[in-house]
Order: sequence, then C-alpha cells, then structure tokens
Amino acid sequence: MDIAYIPSPSHGVVHLGPIPLRGYAFCIIIGVFVAVWLGNKRWIARGGRPGTVADIAVWAVPFGLVGGRLYHVITDYELYFSDGRDWVDAFKVWQGGLGIWGAIALGAVGAWIGCRRRGIPLPAWADALAPGIVFAQAIGRWGNWFNQELYGKATDVPWALHITSSTDGRVPGYYHPTFLYESLWCVGVGFLVIWADRRFTLGHGRAFALYVAAYCVGRGWIEYMRVDDAHHILGLRLNDWTAMVVFLLAVTYFVVSARLRPGREEVVEPDGDTPDGDAVALDKKADSEADSKADNKADDEADETTDEKSDGKKSDGKKPDAKTDTESDEPAQSKESVEPAESEEPAESAESEELVEPEESVEAARGEAESAKKV
Repeated sequence: MDIAYIPSPSHGVVHLGPIPLRGYAFCIIIGVFVAVWLGNKRWIARGGRPGTVADIAVWAVPFGLVGGRLYHVITDYELYFSDGRDWVDAFKVWQGGLGIWGAIALGAVGAWIGCRRRGIPLPAWADALAPGIVFAQAIGRWGNWFNQELYGKATDVPWALHITSSTDGRVPGYYHPTFLYESLWCVGVGFLVIWADRRFTLGHGRAFALYVAAYCVGRGWIEYMRVDDAHHILGLRLNDWTAMVVFLLAVTYFVVSARLRPGREEVVEPDGDTPDGDAVALDKKADSEADSKADNKADDEADETTDEKSDGKKSDGKKPDAKTDTESDEPAQSKESVEPAESEEPAESAESEELVEPEESVEAARGEAESAKKV
C-alpha cells in the first residue's frame, strides 16, 4: 500500500565542476548568517553598536565548530578509531557529526574571548544571540536530511521519512523524521525566547538560559525516538542524560540570576546607543549635550574677557600713582589733570566778566570828559 512520506535526496552533494557543494555545509552556513543577522538587530536594540555581534562571532563560530566536532568524535569514537575505520574521517565535518553540546560549550569560550577584547559582558551578548542560535539549529537540522541521518523509529505516519541509503548500516524504509521534529521545536523555542524577553525584560544571561532549558526539554523526548547507535547509561541514551543535566544547570542559573541581578543591563557596550534604539531620544540627548557644551564655552569666554578687563583696570589704576611720584614737583599740572573738564567753563565765564567791566569803566570816563568840556 502506498503511503505519504517525506522523500530523501538521492545525493547530499552537488558538484559545480571540481567544487563540491554539500547540503550539510550550506545549512550550517545559512544558520550562522541568520544567527548573526538576528543577533545584531537585537544587540542594537539593547544599546549595542552595529557589527559587534559579527566581530565576536569571528571567535565564537570556529570555536563552536571545533567543540561540536570534538563532542561527536569523543562520544562516537568507534566510528573513527575502531577496526576498519579511518581516523582521518574525524576531520571530515562536511560528512556530518556535530554535537550541539560541545558546540555551545566551546563556542561560549570563543565568545568570552571576543567579549573580553571588546569590553562587553558575555551574558548580555548571549541574551541577544539566543534566538538566533536556536533558529540556526533549526536550519542546520536540515543538513541531516541531506545526509539521510538521525531519523527515528519505523512508522507509517503520513509525514514519515523515506530512507533510501543502505550505507553505514542504514536500512531503507520509512521512519520518524526526528530531524524535522527538532527543527520545528527549535523554531518554537526561538519565538518563545523572543516573546519572554519582551514580556519580562530578561537580562544578565536569562534569555540564553531560557533557550537552553527549553531546547533540552525537546531534545530529551526527540532523542528517545532515535534509533541510530549511541552509548546508553541506565537504559537511556547519553544525550538524554546530557539534556537533563544541562536543563538543571540552566534552570538553576535562571533562578539565581533573577534573585541576584534582577532586571536588564542598562549599558551593554561602551560608547553604545541607548536601549530600544529610540532615535528621538538620541537626537534630544545630542542636542542638549551640544547646547550645554556651547553654553559652557560661552561662559568660559565671558569669564576670560572679564578677567582681562579687570587686569587692565588694575594696571591702569597703578599708572596715576607712578605719575604722582614722578611729577610731585609740578603741583599745578597735576591739579589740572585731576580737575574735570567741566571746571574750565566757570573760568572762561569769569574771564568774560573781567573783560566786560573795563569796557564799562571806559565809557564812564568818556562821559565825565564830555560833561567837563561843556562846563
């Protein structure tokens, strides 16, 4: 009986001339770009500078790839170091095999180095990047589809994954597409973190802790459905135990951090912008700062001018003292220099009166002479 199913690609690589284009690698690259793009937007919204997320990702991504590969090789060492295996295959990342636990752990070390070089807090950067990371995981899981790996138990559900390859112990048939389940779960976790971050204003690494805890819940039941070879402890797959331990650590950090450091960081990066990217507030702040600087400059210039004038007056006040010492032998000249200009007007009027009096006396004398002649 024919059933509906999800087909698997016949080849996970396409050759462009001598260059192999592998679907698994493309999924990882696209995921990294999405994580950096979304992380950059969230970082700017928190008051950070554009490009900081990408600069730190230069450290985090290589460390994460190495950590993911190391975790896979260590936990599945028999695939590379047992009889009939080639240990060189441990370096062939494009063939699949990255453990998210190692990728996050060692990637955090690289991010810490990058944050330390930029002088910013690692928890704030992790909060901004958390949804982007889980979306990148959702995209990266489709690389398992290209490689026909990490599927679940046999099933006849309409969305069953049809496996056609028989290499590395695979048995063709119809199985649960656990890669699809995890991809959808990661998308849900990403939106959950975004919503919770906006609703509760998460900070100091709590958004990242929420992502880790929520991912572990989904990874636990999805891992239980897988049928690929894995180490078991007390009947559970190793990744199930890892998910439980990491879940407890994430929840513990969330609770303790909320008590010790409630709220969110006010400043996430030196010389960054104000949170939420409020352009109007930025403009007002810039204008007020410019006005205050201009006022301070004007006040300084006014103070300097006042000081110069006061110095000039002091120097002018000292000159008359010097003159009185040197010109003490000329009392008349010093007296005239001290008297104001208005004092000269009464002197002129006095002189005019003196000129008038002689004229009257002359006329009187003439009158007396004429009267004497008549007599």
